[in-house]
Amino acid sequence: MKPNVVMYNTIIDSLCKDKLITRALDLYSEMVVRGISPDIFTYSSLMYGLCIVGRLKEATDLLSDMVMRNIDPNIYTFNTLVDAFFKEGRVKEAKSLLAVMIKAGVKPDVVTYNSLMDGYCLVNEVSKGKHLFSTMPQIGVTRNVQSYTIMINGFWRISHAWKLLNEMHDRGQPANVITYTSLLDALCKNKELDEAFALLKKIEDQGIQPDMYTYTVLIHGLCNVGRVETAKQVFQHFLIKGYHPDVRICTVMIWGLCKVDSFDEALALKSRMEENHCLPNAVTFETIIRALLEKDKNEDAKKLLSEMIARGLLETENLKTSNVWLHHESYIWRFADIFLEAVPA
Repeated sequence: MKPNVVMYNTIIDSLCKDKLITRALDLYSEMVVRGISPDIFTYSSLMYGLCIVGRLKEATDLLSDMVMRNIDPNIYTFNTLVDAFFKEGRVKEAKSLLAVMIKAGVKPDVVTYNSLMDGYCLVNEVSKGKHLFSTMPQIGVTRNVQSYTIMINGFWRISHAWKLLNEMHDRGQPANVITYTSLLDALCKNKELDEAFALLKKIEDQGIQPDMYTYTVLIHGLCNVGRVETAKQVFQHFLIKGYHPDVRICTVMIWGLCKVDSFDEALALKSRMEENHCLPNAVTFETIIRALLEKDKNEDAKKLLSEMIARGLLETENLKTSNVWLHHESYIWRFADIFLEAVPA
């Protein structure tokens, strides 16, 4: 069967979703050489793939290329680019793309506005995000659960977040686990842990299943205020419920244990991670090493550093950019000595 644009698009889309962008671009070049004209779906898939790996310049180049080929970008194409630029904090470029979008006759939708609000919140311009949120109904754009979640996540004052949650309920817009986790995160950051527990119970009572990130947020919040024993209970509850912990939640629990000098427990959890095929990453190692250095446990730190290097998690040329090196100036020479001793001759 002779390859056609649909076949190429299917493979390109799959490669882009798997972040195999170079292979996707090679296929794109191949189809052009074969005289198969790329369409809107081809370009949208490639732009999405480039955006998720941060190659925004190439994504905008593709936008120019498709316009030159007389292919009109659609709402999905523009939304992908606008969202990517805002997430990178490049507000000026995102707004320029929005202007191009409107000039091209493509009307912004709820996804566009959500990207704008999220972008403003990310650069601490919450008031602008709030203004957009307020004007959406006036211009005929219906807010969705993500709209509310973004604003709940953006507000520093819990009272505003609760108000938005109540408004969602009144409008018949049910909150999801992401919305509730954003509110839980806000409560934890405000050190309102009892309220956070009450919210978790409310979530479960409503039949909404907390996810891995929900528990990670709560455990981090508890450890941050020194309630490590409670955090351990939550972590155990999480395991009993049948969740398979990922490296992030384990590292947060290890960080909490290190905060109260429970190094044996932290190292035991690291070992259990490996037994359960959840391999510690560079952050896991650096979390423990940094805590050991703070307590002058240099020999223990040296052993972990040797293991870290043996696993290829810290190359010699990356030493100066590692979190341990940069964390505190007083560690630099001590860490350097340990590093030099740990590196095999």
